[in-house]
Amino acid sequence: MAENSHIQWCDHTHNPWIGCQKVSAGCDNCFAETMMDKRYHRVEWGQRKTETTQPSVGTRILTSEANRRKPVVWNKHHTEFQAKHGHRQRVFCASLSDVFDNQAPEGARADLFNLIGGTPNLDWLLLTKRPENIAGMMPGVWLSEMPSNIWIGTTCEDQAAYDRRWPILQQIPARVRFISYEPALSGLTLTHHDAKPSWLIAGGESGQGHRYDNPIWYYRLMDECEKWRVPFFMKQLAGRKPIPDDLLIRQFPSGIL
Repeated sequence: MAENSHIQWCDHTHNPWIGCQKVSAGCDNCFAETMMDKRYHRVEWGQRKTETTQPSVGTRILTSEANRRKPVVWNKHHTEFQAKHGHRQRVFCASLSDVFDNQAPEGARADLFNLIGGTPNLDWLLLTKRPENIAGMMPGVWLSEMPSNIWIGTTCEDQAAYDRRWPILQQIPARVRFISYEPALSGLTLTHHDAKPSWLIAGGESGQGHRYDNPIWYYRLMDECEKWRVPFFMKQLAGRKPIPDDLLIRQFPSGIL
């Protein structure tokens, strides 16, 4: 069973639906909007059109049923994958939407959670810019006993986003609670909060018109992560500039295969 993702920190990406709305500065150059709205015109980014949200152009669409069933196949072949790669399959959900968007297609999130519950051999990486919605949208039983194959992450593009989102995320009882410092828009420190994330991914924007990032931000954060024993994963520099060898650290949460 081969990987189907070019994202370095996961093996597969899975999108049960497509479409989202910008919520912070980290969304300004959204690659998903550029690809699915501007280039392919499959959806329109923004608040979804309803009877009470006028005017509004945002849309959300389900992906095909065949696509939504792919994780079942991955789950079935978990033994051969782990024998080949030495770790459980990591599934990033969702790269073209947000699992905790309050305008997801009706029933789609419940179907996704049923899928996650039915694929215990996959580690599901749920990354959101809306951690405040997690507790109200997850099955209640998961908030007291979260399935061990769920990793919950939140995007923190700068210190303000981290200081706002991380305290919310740390209340969610997931086995792994991680931070995506991507796109990095200014320096970030973990020292303001006693609790630390289980994992930190860092990187700049790669597309046309990418915003500036300073390698010093990453070096300082890498040193902090080493101090606090937080696994650090350097994904990319803005514009896909070469990553210096001493910054090319790609760790995963310890004790997890």
